[in-house]
Amino acid sequence: MQISGASTVVTGAASGIGEAIAQRLLERGASVVIGDLDSTRLAETAARLDGEHPGRVSHVAGDASDAAHVAALIDAAGEVDAYFANAGVFKGFGLEATDDEWALSWDVNVKAHVVAARALVPGWLERGAGCFVSTASAAGLLTQLGSPTYSTTKHAAVGFAEWLAATYGDRGVQVCCLCPMGVRTDMLVEGETSAVGDARLGMKSVVSAGETLSPVAVADVLLQAVEAGTFFALPHPDVGTMYARKAADTDHWIAGMQRFRSSLES
Repeated sequence: MQISGASTVVTGAASGIGEAIAQRLLERGASVVIGDLDSTRLAETAARLDGEHPGRVSHVAGDASDAAHVAALIDAAGEVDAYFANAGVFKGFGLEATDDEWALSWDVNVKAHVVAARALVPGWLERGAGCFVSTASAAGLLTQLGSPTYSTTKHAAVGFAEWLAATYGDRGVQVCCLCPMGVRTDMLVEGETSAVGDARLGMKSVVSAGETLSPVAVADVLLQAVEAGTFFALPHPDVGTMYARKAADTDHWIAGMQRFRSSLES
């Protein structure tokens, strides 16, 4: 798709990857509606972006997994050309992860994508054009040590994006799936200093697996993939290699992950 002139929506955009995606979209000539559960920070981000790109930014605070909120985002954007389902949570560690943490992870990391697709895809099929972008994670292709909730739901996010592409990709609906490893967001910075037990293991595995990128660097790779029309956006190219090795010999890959886990625990 062509980004310049596009009408876009980005969820989870008060900070981190979502904020960076919105910033890069605006710099490339798109208009953007940003959403986030944190209404105060969202308003601050919207004000900053609007100051740099007057008249092309609006914001609607709310829960990305709530159909009414998604409808409000779409209404604010008008005819949506691209929807960036970026909101995500990293909650729940080990088998001690609570039912509430599992439910929250399913809602934000997976259900939010389903709700948005339900609202948008029928119209895109009529128009013959539209782009759905799913922020998943390298955890959705590999795994996430420490957090079964994050690993499982990010696998599901990748699976849903694949299903969308296979079902609608030849009928005008472009699908792109973002799968980074470590990204220098507030979530990671705070987790590195405060996490313990399985949560600490999860954070250590993120920063030890490869280079930790800036949100803007991730957004740049994502928008390149969107413009090129490729399904995966892999800011860490090694993820593709590891994914292929996992598929080729899963037992060998699991043994390697066990060694990696043991090294982090020692």
